[in-house]
Amino acid sequence: MENITFEKVLAINVNDKTEKKEGLTYLSWAWAWGEFKKIYPMATYSVKKDEKGLPYFYDEHLGFLVFTEVTVDNLTHEMWLPVMNGANKAMKSVKYKYTTKYGEKEVEPASMFDINKTIMRCLTKNLAM
Repeated sequence: MENITFEKVLAINVNDKTEKKEGLTYLSWAWAWGEFKKIYPMATYSVKKDEKGLPYFYDEHLGFLVFTEVTVDNLTHEMWLPVMNGANKAMKSVKYKYTTKYGEKEVEPASMFDINKTIMRCLTKNLAM
């Protein structure tokens, strides 16, 4: 059953639903979930929450992390994704600096908007897996 499910998902062509941003190709979470549900209308997803019921996990040294689960035909897959800024640096609860060969850079603290965007990106990653 798992192989049949994977083959069906792999066959979904979303090329006409992608968009380009800064040289990268993206598929919006809404299109990803919509196309997935066309094939598996009974599929569900959930956002994993911490012991306080928050939709993220946090470590002061490493930053924020989110998890999603997708279930199809009693088969559940979990996926995770760190909350990152545009330079793919981990976002934390406070601003911090790091050094590159081009000089010092800053990472702003994560907001709930950043966490929400990452949850939906994690869902899209989960569907791709």
